[in-house]
Amino acid sequence: MNQDTSDTRNLPVSKGGPQQCGDFNIRIDRNGNWYYKESPINRLGLVKLFSSVLSQDATGNYWMTTPVEQGTIEVEDVPFLAVELSIENPGPDQTLSMRTNLHEIVTLDSDHPLTITTNPETDEPSPYLTVRDNLKARLTRSVYYEIVDLGVEETIDGENLFGVWSTGEFFSLGSLDEDGE
Repeated sequence: MNQDTSDTRNLPVSKGGPQQCGDFNIRIDRNGNWYYKESPINRLGLVKLFSSVLSQDATGNYWMTTPVEQGTIEVEDVPFLAVELSIENPGPDQTLSMRTNLHEIVTLDSDHPLTITTNPETDEPSPYLTVRDNLKARLTRSVYYEIVDLGVEETIDGENLFGVWSTGEFFSLGSLDEDGE
C-alpha cells in the first residue's frame, strides 16, 4: 500500500482529508517496542494495526494516517526489526526472506533491498531491509551474522564486493577493495 500523506495533510475532513492531530504521543524505540505516553503497547494486534497505517515522508517524519485523522509519531531508528532469516534453495539461486518483529515476511529483492550504513565514529555497520514504501527494518545482530555467513565475493563493474545473492540479484555488504568502504 503506497501512502503519499503529503496530498491529504492540509485537506479539511469534509473534503476527504484526515483531521490533523499533531503528535500522537506514540514512540517506537530502537528495539522495536511501541509506547503510548511512555507506557508500553503490549498488544501485538494493536501494534500491527498501527503499523499498517504508518508512513514516512520525504523529510523523514513518521505519520500514522487513517481516513479520519493523521498525526506524527517518534521513531528512534526505524519502525521494524528483522528478527529471523529463512533461506529457500541455498546456493546461487537462493531466496532470502526475513521475518519482522511484527511477523511480516519480507523477501530480499529489488523492491525490498538491503542497505548498510556505517557509523562514522565507530565504523559499526547497521544493516537495513526495506519493508514497504520508505519503511525499513534493522537487521538484528544474529540475522546480520547469518547474512554475512552466506556472503560471497563477486566482482561487479570492476569492483570487488562481498555480499549475498537473493532472487537472482546481488546485494553488497561492502567493498573488498582497499580504497572501498
